[in-house]
Amino acid sequence: MTADLKPVVVTRAEERDGPLSTELKSLGLPVLVWSAIRVLPADTAPLDEALSRASSFDWIVFTSRHAVAAVTARVPAPPQGASIAAGGRATAAVLKQHGWPVDLVAAEAGAGGLVAAFAAAGTASGRRILYPASSRALPTLAAGLTHLGAEVSTVEAYRTVAGAALDVDDCRSWIARRGVGAVTFASPSAVVELEGALGKEDFARLLGSAPAVAIGPTTARALTELGYPSTLAETATLRALARASLQAVRAGPASQRQRARRPARGATHRSR
Repeated sequence: MTADLKPVVVTRAEERDGPLSTELKSLGLPVLVWSAIRVLPADTAPLDEALSRASSFDWIVFTSRHAVAAVTARVPAPPQGASIAAGGRATAAVLKQHGWPVDLVAAEAGAGGLVAAFAAAGTASGRRILYPASSRALPTLAAGLTHLGAEVSTVEAYRTVAGAALDVDDCRSWIARRGVGAVTFASPSAVVELEGALGKEDFARLLGSAPAVAIGPTTARALTELGYPSTLAETATLRALARASLQAVRAGPASQRQRARRPARGATHRSR
C-alpha cells in the first residue's frame, strides 16, 4: 500500500500532469511539482545555419528530447548522408517518433554514455559531428568525441534557465515539517537551480530528510559534488526514475545515508 507515503518532488520542467508526475502517480505516489528549471527556445540563427549544412556532417548527436524537438521543428526529415546518434533509449524513442532512424544508441543516457558508445563502435575518428545542445551543456560530449578524433560543432538548440514559478515559501514549509518523501532530479541544472532557489541550508535540510533520486550518472555526479548521496534509476527513463523514487521513499533517508557510508559503494547506488 502507498496511501501513507510522503510526496515525491519533481524538479524537472513540467506541469502538474507532466510525464514524470504521471509515472509517479501511477505508482500511487503523491507529487509536488517544484520546477527548478525552464526550457526556452534559443536564438534560432546559429541552429538554422548549422542545419542548412547538416548533410555535410557525418553524424548528428542528440542527448535530450528538447534538442530533438528543436531540430525536427526545423528539419522534419533527417538530412541525407548524416548518421544519427542518441544518448540513451528515451532520446532514441523520441527521434523515432519523429521518423528519424537512429544508427547508434548509447546504453547509458547522457553525454558520457554517448562518448562510450562511439568509442566502442570506433566510428568517431575523422568524422564531422553536429551536436545540438542545451545552453548549459557540459563539455563532456564535445571533449570526449574530440579526444576520439572527431571534429565537433556544438550549437545551442535550446536554453535551460531557472524556474520562474517556484513557490519558495511553500517549498520551505514542506522542508520544515519534513513532509517530502524523495526528490527527483533529471538534470544537473535542476540540482544547481534548486539549491540556488532554496539556499544551501534549506537544500541541505531537504536532502537530509528526503532521499535524492537521479535519472543518470551525470545528474548523480552533480549531487555527489555538492556532498549528497543519491539513488540512481536503473535506466535513464522517467519510468525508471519513478520506480526508483518509490523504492527510495519506502527505504527512507536513513537507508541512503547508510549506503553512502560504505566505501566500496560510493555516494551513488543503482535502484534495483
